[in-house]
Amino acid sequence: MQDLKSLIEKYVDEPVWAVVGASNDKSKYGNRIYLKLKEFGYKVYPVNRHEQLIEGDTAYTSLTDLPERPAVINMVVPPTEAPAVVEQAKAAGAQAIWFQPGAENPAAAQWAQDHKLDVIEACILVQLALMPQPEEAESNLPPTHTRPVPSPDPTTSTR
Repeated sequence: MQDLKSLIEKYVDEPVWAVVGASNDKSKYGNRIYLKLKEFGYKVYPVNRHEQLIEGDTAYTSLTDLPERPAVINMVVPPTEAPAVVEQAKAAGAQAIWFQPGAENPAAAQWAQDHKLDVIEACILVQLALMPQPEEAESNLPPTHTRPVPSPDPTTSTR
């Protein structure tokens, strides 16, 4: 099993993500994460059982309804919902589950690992904040590099 830092480095470079718990409420992390991932150039799908649109984009009720397979599932849901999300992630062909702080569920994380999904427990907003801004990244990177390199300290928390 890879350590947290190497998992973060691996998956921060994946271009297709889904945010389960995406929201239109600007005070919620589901909204902030969704918008920040889009700002950084990721193709990101909002998943919300109660909304048809998130920030004007089509929202999906399930990970298995997405038009393509996301590599990373970012979870911004209560821990009690995590087991169902992890099972959907496996069914949808995801490679990793990214638990936001507060969404962690040890049983769901173990199930994910047992079913060959990588598990990350960290805040993606922290990781993105530590990376160069999209316009800086585009101008300073060699043409073969598509994403900025994450910070050397991936365990930094916003709590």
